[in-house]
Amino acid sequence: MPRLDIGRLRSWTVVPAPRFIGGNRVELLQGGDELFPRMRQAIAAAQREVWLATYIFHDDPAATTLAVALKEAAGRGVAVHVVVDGFGSIKTLAGVRALFADSGVQLEVFRPLDRWYAWLQPGQLRRLHQKLCVCDEQVAFVGGINLIDDRHDMNHGWTDTPRLDYAVQLQGPLATQVHATTRAMWARAHLLRDWREEVKTVARSARPVKEALSKVRQLRGVQPLAPAAALGDPEGPMRAAFLVRDNLRQRRVIERSYVEAIRQARHSVDLAVPYFYPGRSFRRALRHAARRGVVVRLLLQGKVDYRIAALAARALYDELRSHGVRIFEYTPAFLHAKVAVVDEQWATVGSSNIDPLSLLLNLEANVVVRDREFAATLRQRLQQAFDLSVEVSGVPARTGWRRWLHRGAVAWAANLYLRVAGITGRY
Repeated sequence: MPRLDIGRLRSWTVVPAPRFIGGNRVELLQGGDELFPRMRQAIAAAQREVWLATYIFHDDPAATTLAVALKEAAGRGVAVHVVVDGFGSIKTLAGVRALFADSGVQLEVFRPLDRWYAWLQPGQLRRLHQKLCVCDEQVAFVGGINLIDDRHDMNHGWTDTPRLDYAVQLQGPLATQVHATTRAMWARAHLLRDWREEVKTVARSARPVKEALSKVRQLRGVQPLAPAAALGDPEGPMRAAFLVRDNLRQRRVIERSYVEAIRQARHSVDLAVPYFYPGRSFRRALRHAARRGVVVRLLLQGKVDYRIAALAARALYDELRSHGVRIFEYTPAFLHAKVAVVDEQWATVGSSNIDPLSLLLNLEANVVVRDREFAATLRQRLQQAFDLSVEVSGVPARTGWRRWLHRGAVAWAANLYLRVAGITGRY
């Protein structure tokens, strides 16, 4: 791989600030069965560049077909950059490296765990959890779907029923922001791997402290968007925003977007998420919405993949149900969707769970759409899932001191994890 200019790489690491922009086309896709053919089509049509970021890049047949499409694009001269998370893809990384060997695909690993002491390094609990792909800065894909077959779970093996998950295909001005963010993730992974050159640059500088601080800002900074006129009509049809959660300036951007939408809800809130352990402000927004007559429905896991995560969610059932929040558990298959619809006019699809990992630690990306037609489509899909789910009802499973012990233990474990990760303050 030819060596890239360090200055150019640093300019790639900045992430756009969120902003609603009109003139987009946003299409809902359900599962890899709908997403992967669209991605292959876009990659095959790419003429200049393809950028892809994912938490899991598996080596099963479904993911391999995407790898082949990326290799073919690189073979015809398209610049193909892929970044995967070092933890999410740890079991398949060797296979992915082999797939891309000598192909021209430029693969990077975000926070790799290839040495025993890697876990001792600061920030290793902060993972790349985004699922992004953008081709020629024209067509982009954002959502919660990893590059793995819908019927394959890395811990539970193969199943007959595909997991429930969603993504969107974007065309229009918002694709530019997805491009900048995906490129930033790849550049950050590359620069962190190639840190020796950065250290040399700082050491040779006449003002090393200032230079070091400048590089930190460049690695974590936010680049202002271009004027609205350059990005399309901000009041035009299909207004949408691309939200990126990082660990500096946009730490709570996704959480705040959810909370604000719930606070403004008048009729309904439908939220589907596999891992649910929100903080105080999020729970308060749900309770208050239900108390003022809004129909609040949560779709959570019924078929559990991680028991600890399920215990955390269930520790909150009684609190929320006592205020009128309805809770459903999805049982036909694993639930992996991270989506919500409010009043059939606000909708979000993305990678962010509603738990401390996603809201305070991981790098996440969601698309928020203010469009009645899109929101109605997503709500219709969610209604089908609600119809297949079991509503939680009856008396609490735990009462008295057992109930409070369960909840206290979960809260203690969550806060301990956050302290280990370097997060302080209340959640």
